[in-house]
Amino acid sequence: MPARDLVLILVICIAWAGNFLASAHALQEIPPFLYTAIRMAILAAILAVMIKPPAKGQWPRLLAVAICNNVLHFGLSFWALKMAGNLSSVAIVMQSYVPMSAVLAWVVLGERFGWRTATAIVVSFGGILVLGFDPLVLDRPLSLAMMLVSAAFLALGTVLMRRLTGLGMVSQQGWSAVISVLPLFGLSLLLEPGGLAALADATWVGWTGALYSALIASLLGHGLYFVLVQRHPIAELTPWLLLTPILAVVLGIVFWGDRPGPQLWIGGAMVLGGVLMIALRAKAKARPLPPAKEI
Repeated sequence: MPARDLVLILVICIAWAGNFLASAHALQEIPPFLYTAIRMAILAAILAVMIKPPAKGQWPRLLAVAICNNVLHFGLSFWALKMAGNLSSVAIVMQSYVPMSAVLAWVVLGERFGWRTATAIVVSFGGILVLGFDPLVLDRPLSLAMMLVSAAFLALGTVLMRRLTGLGMVSQQGWSAVISVLPLFGLSLLLEPGGLAALADATWVGWTGALYSALIASLLGHGLYFVLVQRHPIAELTPWLLLTPILAVVLGIVFWGDRPGPQLWIGGAMVLGGVLMIALRAKAKARPLPPAKEI
């Protein structure tokens, strides 16, 4: 991979890792679902003029992807981030969507995987169990459960997205944002009484977090990712993107005061190691076979 593209990957990972820190600060002022709704409203306002209608018959799948990814995954992940009080465990556990996606693709799409991928899946889920006994997580176990549910919805959305055709990254991201705004505001009104009042009292910290989440994490991060997807197979990019949770843990320790214990380090290594194994197996399968030698 050219050095130019490696720099772009680093920018993406920094943008996505920084979203954990920026959002953690913002969530101290704005409730999670309302915060997610504001992020999607900003994104929808920017992308609305550039989106193209989906192909015939794609609307139901597009709606399902938007609800799974933008409403339930993002809303619950920000809720988990606020409940956790740390960045490290949330950033690591979010990566569990990768082994979950492999299992769901097997159940829903009939995709098969070998014993190496199966071992990686077991290692990742075992890492979550180990991580769950860290004092940083034991103090607030519900946040771990919330993050796992959030990751499960992301995994489901990822699997459904594989059969979504006829939409570029901009249109897919734009439609998903447009579709999710009203459900997110509705969930906020239902589950976060007083949320709008809190929004009125939000300072520059809360609004800066929302802008960062929409402009840097979504537009810049996903925009650059789309550029790289045009140049390289996804399986080749995935291992590099594991730098995101590592950077998020560093940001949590340096700027948020996280103090991970040995269980989180060991469990985190197992989760990310399993994800890396799955990514490398996918890369190996995606690699074209060498040309046959002439006899």
